[in-house]
This record gives sequence, C-alpha cells and structure tokens, in this order.
Amino acid sequence: MMFRRVTQLYAGLVLYGFSLALMVRAELGLDPWDVFHQGVARQLGWTFGTVVNVTGALVLLLWIPIRQRPGLGTVSNVFVVGSSADLSLALIPRAEDLGVRAALLACAVVLNAVATAAYIGARFGPGPRDGLMTGLVARTGRSVRAVRTAIEVTVLAAGWLLGGSVGVGTVAYALLIGPLVQPLLPVLTVLVPLEAPAGE
Repeated sequence: MMFRRVTQLYAGLVLYGFSLALMVRAELGLDPWDVFHQGVARQLGWTFGTVVNVTGALVLLLWIPIRQRPGLGTVSNVFVVGSSADLSLALIPRAEDLGVRAALLACAVVLNAVATAAYIGARFGPGPRDGLMTGLVARTGRSVRAVRTAIEVTVLAAGWLLGGSVGVGTVAYALLIGPLVQPLLPVLTVLVPLEAPAGE
C-alpha cells in the first residue's frame, strides 16, 4: 500500500511538471498560476521551473499564519514539479504549426488532470497552492469558489502584467480541468485502512 502511494505521488508530480511544459510549448495560454510563473521568469531571467519551485516554497511559508500542516506530497511538490517542467522543456522542441500546438495543449490539459488526481489520490497532502486555498477557506469561512477565484484572478492579473501568456489555453484549462479531475479522482484515490483500536 505504501509503495503504491509513494510511487503514485512522485509519478503524479513528475507528470504534472511534464504537462506544464507541454502547455508552455503550445504557446496558446497557460493556467493562472503558470501565467504568473512565466511572467516572473521573464522578468527575472530565471527558468520557468525554478520560478515554479521558488513560488511553491514561498506559498508554503504562507501556511504558517493559517496553521496548515504540510505533508510529504506538499514538500515534494516544491522540489519535483518545477524540476520536471524544466527537464521536459529542455527535451520538447518548440512547435510552429498551429495544429501541433493545439494537440500539445489538449494533451497538456488531459495529462494535468491525470497528474492532479494521481498526486492528490496518493493522500500525502495537497500542493502548496491548493493548501493555501483550503487554509484560507477554513480561516475565513468563505466558499471554496470565492477563495479560489480571488487567488487565481490575482495571480493571473499579476502574471499577465509581468508578461505571462494568456490565451485560449487559459480558458480551456479553467473550463476543463475540474470536469476531467472529478471522474479520475475516485479511480486514483488510494484507500488507507484505519488503524485498529488499541487492544484489538
């Protein structure tokens, strides 16, 4: 059971980084957080993956005042996703043809959904950005929709102002990622047995 959970966690995180690289190479727009990552990368001259990892670490610091507790998956997310994205970007060439770019975008969204369900389903804790959202929901009493929308609109606007790519891919991701993850999550969620009461 533990072997499957750990394997699924890291496979999911690596696949997540790969899906981000595909979306970057599609050049049709990124999801809100990655618009921000790309914008910061362009301003600082850092690699995209480095910004993903550093942002994850900084967001994790925001967990302290909202009293969230990170898990293995949370900490691993900070190191693995951006590194996987940079390695994938080094291996995937840029595409000029619009049809190829559209195919890259479609594959990116689908693989991102699989990766999300895989690492969440391993049950080692949420990623830094999701944990920030759930922590703020718990502390403020606001709805998940309101908090998530506020966070994503903020990072999207900041990323766009910094030069991040906004386009049809941004809209496609927003519309499709939830419906794609929902049926995958029950399939990839590992059921962890409850500990038996003392004395049994």
